[in-house]
Amino acid sequence: MSTTTVPRVTTRPAPHATGDDAWPQLVDAVRASGLYPTRAKAEQVTRTVLAALGTHVTGDERVDLARALPAEAARLIAAQIPATHRLAAARFVDEVAARTPGATPATARWDVSSVLSALPPLVGDDLVTRILAQLPPGYALLFGRADLTPATSSASSGGSWADRRRG
Repeated sequence: MSTTTVPRVTTRPAPHATGDDAWPQLVDAVRASGLYPTRAKAEQVTRTVLAALGTHVTGDERVDLARALPAEAARLIAAQIPATHRLAAARFVDEVAARTPGATPATARWDVSSVLSALPPLVGDDLVTRILAQLPPGYALLFGRADLTPATSSASSGGSWADRRRG
C-alpha cells in the first residue's frame, strides 16, 4: 500500500530576488519601465517609492514583501514606521511627490507606477493581490493592474483622479 504525500501549501512566498545582483536587477527593471535616462535616477525613484510604500503595507504582507524583495529593497520597506491610516492612491502619489525634489503630481505618478509595476515579477501575483486587498481602491492601477473594485464616493476615498484634476 502506497501513500501519497500532499505538498504543504504556505502563504509565505519563497524569496524570489536573492543574490548580489538582485538590487541592480530591480533598479534596471524600474529604469526600463520608467524610461529613466540614468541608473542613478532609477535608483533614487526606487528608493523613494519603496520607502513610501513601506509606510502603507502592514502585517504579514509587509513581512512577505520584505522577504521577496532584494535585501536593499527589504531594508527600505522594513525601516518605515507603518502609517496609522492608509492613504488613497492619489494621496499616496502626492506623498511621493512631496518626497521628491522638483516632482509634480504627474511625474510622481509616473515614478510610482514605474516602481510598483516592476514588483509583481519579483514578489509574485498572489502577494500583490494580498497587498492590494489591504490598500484603498486605486492602487491596482499603480501596480499595472486593472482596478476592478467598485467605485466609492470621493469623500471616503480622498477624491478620484478626475475630481483632483477638476478641482
